[in-house]
Amino acid sequence: MATQTANAIRFLSMDMVQAANSGHPGAPMGMADMADVLWREFLQHNPNNPKFPNRDRFVLSNGHASALLYSVLHLSGYNLSKDDLKNFRQLHSKTAGHPEYGYADGIETTTGPLGQGIANAVGMALAEKVLAAEFNQDGLDIVNHHTYVFLGDGCLMEGVSHEACSLAGTLGLGKLIVLYDDNNISIDGKVDGWFTENIPQRFESYGWHVVANVDGHNPDEIRAAIQAAQNETGKPSIICCKTLIGKGSANKEGSHKTHGAPLGVDEIAATRQHLGWEYAPFEVPQNIYDEWNAAEKGAKIEQAWNELFAQYQVKFPEKAAEFTRRIRGELPENFDAHVQAALKEICEKAEKIATRKASQNSIEILAKVLPEFVGGSADLTPSNLTDWSNSVSITQNSGGNYIHYGVREFGMSAIMNGLALHGGVKPFGATFLMFSEYARNALRMAALMKINPIFVFTHDSIGLGEDGPTHQPIEQTATLRLIPNMAVWRPCDTAESLVAWAEAAKAKDHPSTLIFSRQNLPFMPRTSEQLANIKRGGYVLSGSQNAQAVLIATGSEVELALNAQKALAEQGVNVSVVSMPSTNIFDKQDAAYKQSVLPENLPRVAIEAGSTDGWYKYVGLNGAVVGLDRFGESAPAELLFKEFGFTVENVVLVVKSVL
Repeated sequence: MATQTANAIRFLSMDMVQAANSGHPGAPMGMADMADVLWREFLQHNPNNPKFPNRDRFVLSNGHASALLYSVLHLSGYNLSKDDLKNFRQLHSKTAGHPEYGYADGIETTTGPLGQGIANAVGMALAEKVLAAEFNQDGLDIVNHHTYVFLGDGCLMEGVSHEACSLAGTLGLGKLIVLYDDNNISIDGKVDGWFTENIPQRFESYGWHVVANVDGHNPDEIRAAIQAAQNETGKPSIICCKTLIGKGSANKEGSHKTHGAPLGVDEIAATRQHLGWEYAPFEVPQNIYDEWNAAEKGAKIEQAWNELFAQYQVKFPEKAAEFTRRIRGELPENFDAHVQAALKEICEKAEKIATRKASQNSIEILAKVLPEFVGGSADLTPSNLTDWSNSVSITQNSGGNYIHYGVREFGMSAIMNGLALHGGVKPFGATFLMFSEYARNALRMAALMKINPIFVFTHDSIGLGEDGPTHQPIEQTATLRLIPNMAVWRPCDTAESLVAWAEAAKAKDHPSTLIFSRQNLPFMPRTSEQLANIKRGGYVLSGSQNAQAVLIATGSEVELALNAQKALAEQGVNVSVVSMPSTNIFDKQDAAYKQSVLPENLPRVAIEAGSTDGWYKYVGLNGAVVGLDRFGESAPAELLFKEFGFTVENVVLVVKSVL
């Protein structure tokens, strides 16, 4: 029952892969009928304004099928030319091997690592739910759109799909509609030997609406299934489409050999004859372009929304202005002044508290001017301290601004990426620093996409004590700093904590990781100049005339550095102390500033209760690092710090060794 509008996707996809001599033709060919029905009949979008606020979101979770997405964007009238398709998988192309957010209009998220696309989509649907609950008024539903997902067997094998889809069912995300490409094939062949679970039953157990046994090559069945999914507003929906990988291929239909390699010139020629496609490579007849082009329809959809929003502006001007600000990703005009006033109060209080508590205080401060905050924790709210006085838990039946993610660190982080990608909300989520390991690939994806979720990690070192080495992070902070485009902050007190939070909230093109202590840390007195320099990532906290060396520290170890400075002074050795809450931000400063903080002629000693390797970048071959390159132990924190050499006596010895 293949239609020529669907075959246009098949041939553009196989031509792209053949021209590149690499790629995945099988999935685009198998999902072409699904895409044909969804994109031409249901998807609400405007190719001439890809960021239209109330558009439906489309996520290709099985991102290796990127040729399908590029085909439908091109056919629909997006700014993706035939030359762009011919440049598939080439350097600096809009049409990368997997969809890359920001490379081409219409790509809502980067997909490739399987399972994360569906998790991102859960975040997008969750953002729609939150914003609709907050802004829709008196029948003026300015937030009212769907999130559609294509995914395959691989996405459903990945554990993150279990985490995200389970939560989506619990939260009743009725605007989320998934079309499952059930072709029973992965790279190794038929999946019967390694993937036999009953997907409809699995999703029913999550609380989803399930449409099973849909012929993924029958437009009538696909259409009816999508309509049924749209009619079910209280549950997310999954449409299980039985398909053949490489559908339409003359000799390879249904074979895993179509998954990840070009079909070949002869097979493509045979397929053209088999499907009656009489056109040259990359050629699509005008009548098919006319059937696909969504520009006129999209303009009408957006115009109708603009008229609705104009009515909304008249009746609810303040809410309309707030919605516009948030969709644009702009901060309130009074943001900086609010932060500076709060910082002044913090300095007057000079509290000795754990930085996780300082973090909660910072959230409380910022939430007063950032109603777009959507916080959460992976079942550790009382430990991470991520709720605040006006936080409201999101439930199946209500919106809010706080997500109880359950023990789902990877799912939480990938959902946060989806929230950020949707726009209108500013997500943060928390767990213990040790469990950043579970979330690692989602953190990397945030940095890769240049989006700005805020990842909060508490219990940052052996300072958490008795829980022992399984819960004591050693290498985590160092490896987080290695992620390109990630800002990592490890504050030492209440002032640095607020500045870190404020800088994370202001970030537009990168995610931030905020790392906080379990144990209490003292407030550090500062001059106004030192306060201003916190946001530069590193600054001289305690200078010394005639300094003979520099101590560099972060977090809980800043207090140790100051105590060692005092002990050294009593022995006639003068050192300066540099607090470096963010190495990533410090590295971006100009050479003159960095030289003023870390003079080249002075030996340096870095102090941090974690892996030492990254600090040699700052101390050089002639410096030293007081750190930890082995796993911890279970014991009270004060005993562990002594056991592993985080004492004034040891720091003094190390400083003397480099002089």
